[in-house]
Amino acid sequence: MNAITESRRIQRRQMMRTMKVTLLAIPLSVALLSGCSRQASEPPAAPAQAPAEPPADSALPAVFGDGADAKSDRVDNVHQVRFIEIFLVGREAGTGNVVAAVYNTMYTPQGIPESKDTSPQALLEGLNFDHIQKEYGVLGASLNGPKLCLPDWVEIDVGAERDFDGLAAVWCAQLNMGTNTSVGEIATYKPVTIARDSGLGWNKGRTVILLDDAEGNTWVMKGFELGLKPQRTYDEFVAALPGVYQKLPEGWKVRVKTLEEDLIEKPEGGVATIMKDEFFNVYDKTGPGMTNYKP
Repeated sequence: MNAITESRRIQRRQMMRTMKVTLLAIPLSVALLSGCSRQASEPPAAPAQAPAEPPADSALPAVFGDGADAKSDRVDNVHQVRFIEIFLVGREAGTGNVVAAVYNTMYTPQGIPESKDTSPQALLEGLNFDHIQKEYGVLGASLNGPKLCLPDWVEIDVGAERDFDGLAAVWCAQLNMGTNTSVGEIATYKPVTIARDSGLGWNKGRTVILLDDAEGNTWVMKGFELGLKPQRTYDEFVAALPGVYQKLPEGWKVRVKTLEEDLIEKPEGGVATIMKDEFFNVYDKTGPGMTNYKP
């Protein structure tokens, strides 16, 4: 296989996993917003691994090859697992578009600890994003979270592991940001789409938070925003509903529902519709093309 053919093969593989738009980031300057059973007893830490293949665009830093050999993984028992994502930003030479390699702390080989905390506060306070930016040779580095994962299980493509000032995280997606340097400008309650090969599931009997919009669509909360300085717990947030919401669009309402059957999300064509609320919680659309039913 010649070099040109190989480059095209890698580029096609990366494009299939590239998120066109997502809600899971906020600029580091605003210190941000926001999604398992391999329970870990205390396994030894796995060393960060180098990318299996270089990025298709030679102008991008090496980390943009970290998803080239990503493999599908299912992680169970992720409900209320605390996690962060780290975004490493580069610019494509051909298009000038800004892209971000996304790394998540939930999907590492170490698994989910008994504490369900994959992003300990002490390690977060030690993150130096200037150092991370220089270490990986990227245009920028930013933090997403901490958040709580609300589904019961996740299926997702997982790539290379990287070390971020002592915190391990694995590649899980590539975000296409167009000409923007941040997606923090996306309006609240504005549906956007992401291209992703993943599945999510909420088990029968799970209590979920739902938003019904004015057009008759129902949205299920996928990620609860804690932030670096949490203002309330998830249980406190649920107890404060619906009054805690002060900026819902006209005709929208909040519901809390106990599921009578499993809710399974597997977007048709690998394209999901999601949105963020006024608290930077993340919701996924339900119903035809997204989930097995509308709760």
